[in-house]
Amino acid sequence: MITWRHASLALLGSASALALASTAVAQETTEEGDEFRQDVIVVEGIRGSLTEASDIKRNAQGVVDAITNEDIGKFPDTNLAESLQRITGVSINRSNGEGSQVTVRGFGPDFNLVLLNGRQMPTAFLEGGAPSSRSFDFGNIASEGIAAVEVYKTGRAALPTGGIGSTLNIKTARPLSAPGLRGSIGIKGVYDDSVTNIGDKEVTPEISGIFSDTFANDTIGVALAGSFQERNSGFAQVGTTSGWRGAYLGSENNWGTLPQPPADTQVTNRPGPDDIYSTPQNINYSLTNINRERTNLQGTLQYEPVSTFTATLDYFYSENKVATERSDMSVWFNHGDVASGWTDGPISSPLFYNENFGDSGSDLSMGGAKFATKSENNSIGVNLDWQATDRLSFVLDAHSSSAESGQDSPYGTSAVISTADFQLRTQAADFTSDIPVLQLGFQSPFTDIDAGRMISTGSVFSNSYIKTEIDQIQLNGRYELDSIIDSVDFGVSSTTNKVRSAFANAQRDTWGGVGTADDLPDDIFRRVNIAENFDQFSGAGQTHQDFFIFDFDRMVDIIDSAGAPFNQACGGDGVCRSDDFLEDRRIEEESLAGFIEVHRDFNIGTMPAQINAGVRYETTDITSPAQVVAPTGVQWVAANEFGLIGLNNAANTETQTFEGEYDYWLPAVDFRLEPREDVVLRASYSKTMTRPGYGDIAGGLGVQQIVRVDGGTGTNGNTNLRPFLSENFDASAEWYYDGGLGSYVSAGYYRKNVENFIGSGVVTQSPFEVYTPFGGQRYMDALAAVGDDAVAIRQWIFENADPSTYEITGTDSSGNFTGNIFGVPGEDPILTFDIATPVNQEEATVDGWEFAWQHFFGDSGFGFIANYTIVDGDVGFDNRQVPSSGDPQFAVTGLSDSYNLIGFYDKNGLQARLAYNWRDKFLTSTIGVSGTPNNPLYVEDYGQLDFNVSYEIRDGITVFVEGINITDETTRTVGRTPAYINFATQTGARYNFGARYTF
Repeated sequence: MITWRHASLALLGSASALALASTAVAQETTEEGDEFRQDVIVVEGIRGSLTEASDIKRNAQGVVDAITNEDIGKFPDTNLAESLQRITGVSINRSNGEGSQVTVRGFGPDFNLVLLNGRQMPTAFLEGGAPSSRSFDFGNIASEGIAAVEVYKTGRAALPTGGIGSTLNIKTARPLSAPGLRGSIGIKGVYDDSVTNIGDKEVTPEISGIFSDTFANDTIGVALAGSFQERNSGFAQVGTTSGWRGAYLGSENNWGTLPQPPADTQVTNRPGPDDIYSTPQNINYSLTNINRERTNLQGTLQYEPVSTFTATLDYFYSENKVATERSDMSVWFNHGDVASGWTDGPISSPLFYNENFGDSGSDLSMGGAKFATKSENNSIGVNLDWQATDRLSFVLDAHSSSAESGQDSPYGTSAVISTADFQLRTQAADFTSDIPVLQLGFQSPFTDIDAGRMISTGSVFSNSYIKTEIDQIQLNGRYELDSIIDSVDFGVSSTTNKVRSAFANAQRDTWGGVGTADDLPDDIFRRVNIAENFDQFSGAGQTHQDFFIFDFDRMVDIIDSAGAPFNQACGGDGVCRSDDFLEDRRIEEESLAGFIEVHRDFNIGTMPAQINAGVRYETTDITSPAQVVAPTGVQWVAANEFGLIGLNNAANTETQTFEGEYDYWLPAVDFRLEPREDVVLRASYSKTMTRPGYGDIAGGLGVQQIVRVDGGTGTNGNTNLRPFLSENFDASAEWYYDGGLGSYVSAGYYRKNVENFIGSGVVTQSPFEVYTPFGGQRYMDALAAVGDDAVAIRQWIFENADPSTYEITGTDSSGNFTGNIFGVPGEDPILTFDIATPVNQEEATVDGWEFAWQHFFGDSGFGFIANYTIVDGDVGFDNRQVPSSGDPQFAVTGLSDSYNLIGFYDKNGLQARLAYNWRDKFLTSTIGVSGTPNNPLYVEDYGQLDFNVSYEIRDGITVFVEGINITDETTRTVGRTPAYINFATQTGARYNFGARYTF
């Protein structure tokens, strides 16, 4: 194995903003007053890595946990987030079955600041609109070039602001840390069992390497690291992806509710007047396959002409290309002739919900989608570390970094094409299993789906673009004294953060169907079974429904052909996306900061003690210009579909500019006491802050193109939002009971009083003078003539109203006209919008306990890690409050207990690790999938079992095999009760096997 001399000291010193904090760690003393020896750390396999991590924890200022590499090019897991979930108090969020972001002490990704070598890194998440998260995505960086990740759980004046939950610092390898020639090359094959049956499973390659060497008597060092990874994955998902309507009280009577007595003859065990219930809006089954190609490059050049000066130039690049293919089948509930059954209240859950459309029929939708994105991260930085005198030192660090995400396809970042069979007569949903079980009935004489009946409907080609740029310069210093204060740390920094979020949409709202079944050839469709993709859920065996998937590219050619009745969705050239970003929002955030921190070592009796106290000042200015589009009208395009006119017209754009500012003083105090040589007691107090998400401060009013009978929805940012402020208290005890060889037990209590939580101030207003066809005189005349039937009302208007107020595009399978009915100024009502605006309005207290035990069984090679985190908050969600009963509820999301159990063996070249990670059920949102407030979403408890086995077959050559989620666990996101399923997702296991050569 390789010995890394001076490794920790050099790594700590390389981090700019954390340099002073880390230097303080390096200079802490033992009971005898000897300087703690950072220059003899030996990283040797699992045990060496865990021992080094426990040393960092033991000697840190405040509460710090860490994970270090086991050997050059070998981090404990293939993904940094999956490694971090092993740390006490850390849980992860997964994207496409792989860890991407972290939750610490119950605070989600937005509340944790992720640094790369002490630098704030940009992020660019494609979320369809303005990005929200500031947190760096761990999925963008390979683990092979990483030396360590440190998690700072307590605040310090020297730490950059942004992490209420924690500050995480990712450290890359530095060549002067380990003089001489060092390197590692790894080759891996990946088999992912999550790939669904709309694609083919295959083994994909990964190759990585890291090289480090020093020259000129170890005064010049060069390190290069690179990796290429290709991975195929997938997931099967079922749920009510358009959300649940309600929740309603049993006494309510409006569209979507159950019929009131005596008309409720088809309701079994009807919810009582004060019971709460919701009705499903849709059921959707989808199969998704993903191909990801990730390239990472890291380069470092160091120069140390004298022992008192080190210059470091480094560069980081990553490219992440993700191509996604999805096929789905869905039904839509119109809440007409419905039979339903319910459990007892006070929150009634559905047992079944069945709808009969009669001879008029309805549509069974089968769609296809392609998502293709490319994300690039670039960062170049320089770090100058100068020991000016015996007492005075400086660290100057500057970097310019960018993150950019956009389309990687002629179809844009996401493309959806829908087809449908309009011969659906009944749809029956059973909600008594883990997943909704759907049974379908067709119009006589049909008994099954048939490619010959499929008709083209609507399409959406979306194009998103996000770019974030951060320019940061930091100057830190330390002055050592021989007085009542041992040392003073100080520093100033300037950070400019520029964000651009742009969005364009090319949408064809012919959801009621266009053309005939003859326009789509039968051989474009392929029949696929649903149930076999959900075999880990109860209820899958009852789902016998097949559906059609289609060749997406060929379908584009058909709907884009000049002679077909599809309005040339892609302009006749196959390029379906729009590059004219009608929605374009920008943010420029400038922050200045300064801090001072004092350090003192002393004794209380014979017990060594230490105190660090400091204060940080932050001031921030925000400017946000936004280009938005104002609609010019409303059109009724299908029975239950209304759409805004003009949102895709550049002539309707306008620019709005918003500004904001804030400044804060943030104190921090850490106290440490060693009552005996192997025991450390800590107490900390600090104030920390997290800035609002980009999506909340991006100015500009944006509205959704699709509206309903009760109006439209929209959002508007708020640049005057205050940051989240947290007053933090920590106390912990640690016992290192095996003479400093890595075994320890720790327990800690934390409490965070957080203010300025952001709520939604939903305001109903009419920001645009647009008129809706619903509720006007034409509508009321039709309602009186044909009754409350949307299809019949539309037909009446087509036959009787002024022809200038509508356009007819064709007829459906029942002979009814299809087309658009327009709102008429002066005759129809003005459309109202529910505009959601973020506001600071809430405060909450979060507290909890952390327990950890790391133990080595002597020289046997065996050991284990066990940790448990308890998280609690004083603001929970009241499941019995309905949306109509008042303002949107506030509750802290993401709070849940978690634990890890890890057993390992490391001896004689054999390393084996078995890890189980569990997280309890938690509230992920107080707003339903459809955007309705007071409709909670809970992620149910989840546990995952992983393993890793490697064997060094000869000096420097290791073979290995890894398994992720080997028991094929599934996830479910539900509402007020488990029956209110929103998403049920099955991924699968992932296996890696390969070899690594280290020299």
